[in-house]
Amino acid sequence: MRDQEPVPGHPERRLSTKETAELLGVKPDTVYAYVSRGQLSSRREPGGRGSTFDAKEVEALARRNRRESSGSSGSGGELSVRTRITLIEKDRYYFRGVDATELAARHSYEEIAEWLWTGELRPGITFTAPKAAVAVARRAVDALPEHAGPTDRLRVAAIAAATADPLRFDLSEDAVLGTARILIPTLVAALPPVRRTHRDEGPLAHRLWARLSGRPADDASLRVLDTALGLLVDHDLAASTLAVRIAASARAHAYAAVSSGLGVLEGPLHGAASGLAHRFLLDVLDQGTAAPVVADELRAGRRIPGLGHRLYPGEDPRARALFALLEEIPGAAPALAAARDIVATTARHTPLHANVDLALAVFTVSSGMLSTAGETVFAVARTAGWIAHALEEYGERPLRMRPSGHYVGPRPPQPLPE
Repeated sequence: MRDQEPVPGHPERRLSTKETAELLGVKPDTVYAYVSRGQLSSRREPGGRGSTFDAKEVEALARRNRRESSGSSGSGGELSVRTRITLIEKDRYYFRGVDATELAARHSYEEIAEWLWTGELRPGITFTAPKAAVAVARRAVDALPEHAGPTDRLRVAAIAAATADPLRFDLSEDAVLGTARILIPTLVAALPPVRRTHRDEGPLAHRLWARLSGRPADDASLRVLDTALGLLVDHDLAASTLAVRIAASARAHAYAAVSSGLGVLEGPLHGAASGLAHRFLLDVLDQGTAAPVVADELRAGRRIPGLGHRLYPGEDPRARALFALLEEIPGAAPALAAARDIVATTARHTPLHANVDLALAVFTVSSGMLSTAGETVFAVARTAGWIAHALEEYGERPLRMRPSGHYVGPRPPQPLPE
């Protein structure tokens, strides 16, 4: 759809919903989404059948949308997207203006997801997966080779679940929220359980534990897992989240948008980073000291996994919150000591703080989980954030996230290749 130029309006001129939608290049439903977010104000005229909108407000919003669609920003040409979801600032981060670590300390993963999606807390909420969707997703996952990774399984489960949902193409807010509340538990239920005896009910962290560890769950460990899910729900425009927003901008349904995020998440610099930290931590535990393991890693020209974060010059607040909880688990003491040894040893070379990947590694190692467990936790947690960003993007002008390529190849016309 081509950009619509706003018509100059008198300051008092009012536009109908249809006129407003045409000027913004969106559907009428999206106009009301702008109103609910406070980006537009509406007024019902006496005797009128519908709402009217201030022409100058509409023109200003249309200009902002065009600036964003061109990818212009004030940060050195990097893509900048307006969002009301997550703010990262001064070694802290916030969900809808509320400190994320405090939310994760006091509320369950499901409650935080609802807060991210709607701006409302629903105490005690749990997500339930329909049996039909779980059956379809499990059959698809069970057909994968044994060596398939967790992100492979989750991506296949998301695609399979989509085929069982005839309403997946409904992108209205209520429909997408309904999808979110069944997709996340479906993804967890589709993963093969490690423990023979497990329950697919109760808080999501309890159900996920049986897919990660063969050990019985204790309250302290379940609290760490639930807090980790809550802390990892969103982290602004990470690479996978940007992929989700691009998919949503093209009006891909929520299952497809989540699948886009899972595809990007699998990279070693993103969701798979905790697995590298897990294996590194095991090497340190085997050696009894971090020094030779760190030396071997640096000699090979590799960075030390689990240290530093480009958005936090100081300490990663997610790592700090998880380490504090892990201190309460006696079985985590050796892995915690090894993590501290890694930080202290590396500090002689580069003073970097532990990040959330190292904290996740301490949890997965001390819980007897596979090295891929952190990736699973990351992917399940972040699905809620991806849905929040997809919802936000569905309310914007379609295909606005379409940057232009800067061609640097040979200038035409060139002769046809022989």
